[in-house]
Amino acid sequence: MALHQGLRRAPLQTLLWLLALGSPPSPAGSLPPRLYYVTTETGMPHLEENLRYSVSHTRRCLAQKDFPAAFPVLAHPALKGCRLDHETRKGERISYELICEGGHGTTGQAIWKLGGHQITATLYVKLGGKNMTFYQRLTARPLGPCPPAER
Repeated sequence: MALHQGLRRAPLQTLLWLLALGSPPSPAGSLPPRLYYVTTETGMPHLEENLRYSVSHTRRCLAQKDFPAAFPVLAHPALKGCRLDHETRKGERISYELICEGGHGTTGQAIWKLGGHQITATLYVKLGGKNMTFYQRLTARPLGPCPPAER
């Protein structure tokens, strides 16, 4: 009888150990929501020195499903009708193509690099009809789980 109870407890103990060690890695193609400290840097190399760069900081929850809309500059009127689409994944690198409706010729690409201690992402944009390029770079450092209201 004692041996039988010990065998029944072993799977429970194993499960508890696995939970204590942490959750299993997420399946390929998904990154669960986490709270990050995000630094956003926008660079416009064609402008005067004092106007070239802008940096901001925020805390926000991010998951892989949020990547196509994570760049704040996508909400700017100059990129109205543009979105990131056509996801391609190679290992810890995810890229998207900038697709713009309306034939204004704006093109670009976003590249996400998933690291153990931070995520970096850069959106490269060439505005159509103009010889103007810029980039927006996100650096996200994990802080912990998302607050329940932001999941």
